[in-house]
Amino acid sequence: MKRLENKVAIITGASQGMGESHARRFIAEGAKVIMTDINEKRGSEIADELGENAIFIKHDVTKPGEWENVVAQSEAAFGPVNVLVNNAGILGPIAEAIELTEDEYSDVISINQDAVFYGMKYVLPSMVKSGVGSIVNISSIAGIVAIYGYPSLAYMGSKFAVRGMTKAVAVEYASKNIRANSVHPGFIKTPMMAAATDEEGGEATGMIPLGRLAEPNEVSDLVVLLSSDESSYMTGTEQIIDGGMSVR
Repeated sequence: MKRLENKVAIITGASQGMGESHARRFIAEGAKVIMTDINEKRGSEIADELGENAIFIKHDVTKPGEWENVVAQSEAAFGPVNVLVNNAGILGPIAEAIELTEDEYSDVISINQDAVFYGMKYVLPSMVKSGVGSIVNISSIAGIVAIYGYPSLAYMGSKFAVRGMTKAVAVEYASKNIRANSVHPGFIKTPMMAAATDEEGGEATGMIPLGRLAEPNEVSDLVVLLSSDESSYMTGTEQIIDGGMSVR
């Protein structure tokens, strides 16, 4: 039996980077996957490639009404949702606090923090119907420690918030057999990372004891574990996958 057989999973930000990697791994492990993103062309291409167990829905994660639509379409296609991977996110400007504009701050909080709330709020009723659920909220190592040399009050603030929100839901919904855990990646080879550093992440690599950036599939390994029944006694945890950055 595949590790995610009988799982119906919504994965946001699934058109590239870690989200795309998660979607591919979930399909390989037997899940039915609802991929969402604002990049409709790329997302649709990936879903078509993955076959009948994947569908794509264009989705702005900052809009509650669109979350309602995603859940409705997911249930119509595959039945109640029992896995949610809140993966969509943005880095925002690398800027000291006094340089951030109010609009820049709000944009980061809206996508990285508010959308995680909307995702949990609107997917939880479907999980209750399913009788089991696993929420995996993708935070960041910047939700554990401040990263020296990468000032971003908005990004770090949003990622710390995701960590706390995850714990709150883990406690509230444990009695309904719904788990929630946060994942805290360090520097991963994704388009978002490439936009913040040089192509190979050379500057960032010097901060990592293992001496390299992670491949997206290495994070997907962890997300699969947390979404599967193998992690049935894990909830409210923060799972760090950072090559040792945070132990220094």
